[in-house]
Amino acid sequence: MTPRVTLIGDVMLDVVTRALGPLETTSDTPAATVVGRGGSAANAAIRLARAGCAVTYVGAVGSDPAADVLAALFARAGVRTRWQVVEEPTGVVVGIVDGSGQRMMLTSRGANQRLAPSHVDLALAEPFDHLHVSGYTVLDDETRDVACSALRLARSRGVSSSVDACSVGPLRHVGADRFLEAVAPATTLFANEEEAVLLGGGSLEVALARLAARFDEVVVTLGPRGAVVRRGAIEIRAAARAREVLDTTGAGDAATGAYLGARLGGANPSDALGVAMAAAGEVVAGLGAEG
Repeated sequence: MTPRVTLIGDVMLDVVTRALGPLETTSDTPAATVVGRGGSAANAAIRLARAGCAVTYVGAVGSDPAADVLAALFARAGVRTRWQVVEEPTGVVVGIVDGSGQRMMLTSRGANQRLAPSHVDLALAEPFDHLHVSGYTVLDDETRDVACSALRLARSRGVSSSVDACSVGPLRHVGADRFLEAVAPATTLFANEEEAVLLGGGSLEVALARLAARFDEVVVTLGPRGAVVRRGAIEIRAAARAREVLDTTGAGDAATGAYLGARLGGANPSDALGVAMAAAGEVVAGLGAEG
């Protein structure tokens, strides 16, 4: 049976740019720029669809050209959208990539902050086999209750669920205790190393042990050192598979979606982690979340 996955998260238009020379602060600087779909859960949704899952993406957009562009991109990828249209601009992220492939993001969440509980409840009335919630929905005071309610609903139905910590800056602002309390019903946690250490405290090993006591499965990406899965006392690691790194935008999200898709398809954690590292390697070799 085809796994049915519902995702709740931000819908963003990504504008990713990499300067091709020194910045001319009062003039023009040549750059390579791509425009495409964005949002942590959205990037994961694409990978889940490629893995053969039936994917429904729940979020909020404005009634503007950006929403039309994104709707077409998701339809082309085979992702079903259940978007609430609100009187705010569709969210936009401007990513600025440096020479090492690392990026900083300028984010306007726009319509995403207006995602209503009633819209999510309607979407979740339909059957699903797994629920994934973007950490950005949890990290925003305006939508945290929506995320918590959805995770509790999945738990009450006996359905597996996952959450991605998403971003260390907002996570530090919200605080580890508050975030962990909000996502307590989730069965799987995704994070990068910095986020995991912030949530678990101490070293990476200490953090993994503490987080594994809260979640059935903890998946942590480690940049060039690959990734690790912790299930109780069992730890599994996989090496990174990137031959070159042009831009890290969306790599963690691709790993999340690929890992979930493999696990829901019956793969064991070790094999799923290998699939995740391959997906991340594809993304970092290109500019933007689509690689």
